[in-house]
Amino acid sequence: MIDLEKKVALITGSSRGIGRGCAIELAKCGADVIINYYRHGDEAEEVAEIVRGLGRSAIVIGADVSDVNAVEEMINEALDYYGQIDILVSNAAMSVRKTFLETTVEEVSKTLDVCMWGVFYVTQIAAKQMVKQGAGGKIVVISSIHALRPFPNAVAYNMAKGAINNMAYTIAGELADYNINVNVIEPGWTDTPGERNFFPEEFLQEAWKNLPLKCAATIEDIGKSVAFFCSSAADHITGSNLRVDGGEWIPVRTSFES
Repeated sequence: MIDLEKKVALITGSSRGIGRGCAIELAKCGADVIINYYRHGDEAEEVAEIVRGLGRSAIVIGADVSDVNAVEEMINEALDYYGQIDILVSNAAMSVRKTFLETTVEEVSKTLDVCMWGVFYVTQIAAKQMVKQGAGGKIVVISSIHALRPFPNAVAYNMAKGAINNMAYTIAGELADYNINVNVIEPGWTDTPGERNFFPEEFLQEAWKNLPLKCAATIEDIGKSVAFFCSSAADHITGSNLRVDGGEWIPVRTSFES
């Protein structure tokens, strides 16, 4: 059983979707949780109530991760309350779904601000705090199989996810001296509210049946994988990438293949 008692975890973008799943799963394992949101404050409070119902402490902090000053204020507020940050799950993201020819420079810039620079800001500031604490730490970067597969109509998102993978691998080597583990999780198609922004429900349900495991991942699936990386069972794992995609990256077998 994973034991995260006495650990404090910050999860960005945790009011809904994958971040929500991570917050709840880490709380189930004993961690106290800092819930970050940009929009959907009411849903962030719902997550906090679930965490408290599990017997753990939770605070909710609104902050735009693409704003380095807001990130600093968020972490300072968390430290004022808990005095420590032992786990970071850098999850907050956004995506624009347009063809390359239609995507504007402004849309690329905003996507990179959240999905790349936001990850850099929160990871660097949290890592500095972990180094200061001197007790090691766990950092999990939520990437995507978009870093591996260049899905069409997502050029900015694909760029960002490829970038944060390499960022995570780089800092994993640099932070090893401080006993800070840095790992990446690449979710595949996951059943989240955000997917409904791009596809109708009927399409999603039919499309997910065509995945190798015949269903999308749940936010609990991703949360459990994050909990593993944050546990003592993963103490000797750093700079690694765990693909939690139900085999989505595997090429589809054609009719003439046995």
